[in-house]
Amino acid sequence: MSEPLSAPLEVGFDYTRSLGPVLGRFATALRQRRIEGVRGSDGRVHVPVVEYDPITAEALDDFVEVGQQGTVLSWSWTPHPLEGQPLAHAFAWALIRLDGADTPLLHAVDVVSPQEMHTGMRVRVRWSDAPVGSIRDIACFDPVPDDAAAGGTAADHTGEAPPLPESTSEQQEPVAMTTTPVHLHYRHSASPEESQYLRALAEGRLIGQRCPACGKVYIPPRGACPTDGVPTTDEIELPDAGTVTTFCIVNVPFLGQRIKPPYVAAYVLLDGADIPFLHLVLGCAAEEVRMGMRVRAAWKSRDQWGTTLENIDHFEPTGEPDAPYESYARHL
Repeated sequence: MSEPLSAPLEVGFDYTRSLGPVLGRFATALRQRRIEGVRGSDGRVHVPVVEYDPITAEALDDFVEVGQQGTVLSWSWTPHPLEGQPLAHAFAWALIRLDGADTPLLHAVDVVSPQEMHTGMRVRVRWSDAPVGSIRDIACFDPVPDDAAAGGTAADHTGEAPPLPESTSEQQEPVAMTTTPVHLHYRHSASPEESQYLRALAEGRLIGQRCPACGKVYIPPRGACPTDGVPTTDEIELPDAGTVTTFCIVNVPFLGQRIKPPYVAAYVLLDGADIPFLHLVLGCAAEEVRMGMRVRAAWKSRDQWGTTLENIDHFEPTGEPDAPYESYARHL
């Protein structure tokens, strides 16, 4: 048997949320290169801020500015940083209790080796060059030299921060929203049955597998029948024509959309199959698509084929009479 297919896969989106009055004030202070905490009912100062009291669940609004130096309570070494982490070279993650705060903040400490890290060490903020109102305005923390940590005020030892860029009228407004890019990179491996199906697509063929117990034909093949729990070993080649069972007219535009709305995404039940799959139905006005409509695959040119269902650009009407409802009712 051939080796299963695998390919890199990336999922990414920008997560945007509103901050509200408490988190918004915290973010606004960061943009000004200040750090504010909020005091709870037990007198503890929380940094980062929390919106509601951990004890009473009451909303909190007693803000306290804290220092820009702190003490490492615990730490973990990161020899191989991941994409999107604060530093591109090896660093330490640390729980840091800032002066004037009672709860620790998780952030990066920039040191050359783990031998330079220890619990109880003093660190100070290194600010980013262009603050925007997010936790990344703190680029990382740097160790405070022993002679500096021994005396003086926090202001004496915060280091030379880059000057704040000239703010626009928009940047003078309180921070109300934050956007965080989210990316996931991994390698997806297809099952042996899926790999056969994908390799057949590269040849312009559509194959499924039949359950020896109930006779259902699955496409893409699953390797086992979910109803009977037995292997689906019988390979069946299917035609590229079928019936629309259900459909949706897409009217809303979204990022990355390659077709201008309105258009139709439909479940197509191939002739001889028992499971419909989702694809585009084009070649007619969106309002003309209906349940029972007969459609056929419109393949891309052969030089564009790969091991993917995208070899079929879309399905389009065949002009045949609609299939009777009873022929696909149990496949809805």
